[in-house]
Amino acid sequence: MTHPPNARLEAFCDAVFAIAMTLLILDVRLPNAESLATTREVWRAIGHMTPAVFAFVLSFAVILITWVNHHAALKLVSHSSAPFVYANGFMLLVVVSIPFPSELVGVFLWTDRAAPAVVLYNAVLAALALAWVLVGGSALRGHLTIDEASARTMREGQRNGFGALALYAVLAVVAFWWPLASAAVTSLTWVFWLVHGLRMRHV
Repeated sequence: MTHPPNARLEAFCDAVFAIAMTLLILDVRLPNAESLATTREVWRAIGHMTPAVFAFVLSFAVILITWVNHHAALKLVSHSSAPFVYANGFMLLVVVSIPFPSELVGVFLWTDRAAPAVVLYNAVLAALALAWVLVGGSALRGHLTIDEASARTMREGQRNGFGALALYAVLAVVAFWWPLASAAVTSLTWVFWLVHGLRMRHV
């Protein structure tokens, strides 16, 4: 029985995506129960977890949308190449790094020290966009796409990658001065990507 040429690559990537998504929940945790003497203190502690929950949901959405798009992208290629494999490897490197800035956002978002967390978060998203540019570029240069229609879709994805790279780089810079505004815009962009993904006819 023959397998699709990129079956092993996709299976490996799927496993890494799943691990990265699972690691996110480790940053959502209550304080020591012994320090919460009353019901009111428990509710207050849950309220203090809001930034961590926000970072968890946002980062989960980022990885999920990336996984869906990655699955769709692999359907556009008929074979592989070394640059394509390593471009995918760079994407996985970025994906597994997302839990770290996500934890920083969860800890510092509502404080006066939010800037480094939001800067780093958007810098990672810019790196993720760069990964899409590299994946698309390696597929197109290596003539890996199935047909011309697939090549057009890959080129469109690469253009989106360049746009996202510029956007998140700007948001990273803006976050030095206005971290909450930058975080809000970042969240809205992923709402857009989610809606865009829901409109995809095939994945």
